[in-house]
Amino acid sequence: MAKILTGGCCCGALRYQAREILDAGYCHCRICQRTSGAPVLAWAVVPVRAFELTRGRPTVFASSEHGERLFCGRCGTQILYKERDAAQTVDVNVATLDEPDRVAPQVHIWTQSRIAWFDTHDGLPRHPDGRPDSPAES
Repeated sequence: MAKILTGGCCCGALRYQAREILDAGYCHCRICQRTSGAPVLAWAVVPVRAFELTRGRPTVFASSEHGERLFCGRCGTQILYKERDAAQTVDVNVATLDEPDRVAPQVHIWTQSRIAWFDTHDGLPRHPDGRPDSPAES
């Protein structure tokens, strides 16, 4: 990635930068559906060391026993997901990037929870119950 990616929430209270993207995809899990209010959430995996909040302090919601979502307490925009213990990466919500076109999804995960009327028909690899073990798996 040649240029640092920047992003933030709808009201501008939270801003961040990402210096490296490892992977990107669509998540169809029920938690992502409920926390985003959308049938699917596009995410980009960023190493913790390459992610920095540059403005504001997010509100944290423990969305499961192992994960948490960071969002703006003012406007409600969900910025990212991360594991609660010893996270090595964070999943940034692609739509919160200033230039979301720069990060194209490569995979669909948790497709067993896909809402029946929503389908992208894009030909990307699909995984019914989580992330693939490697980017090459399909």
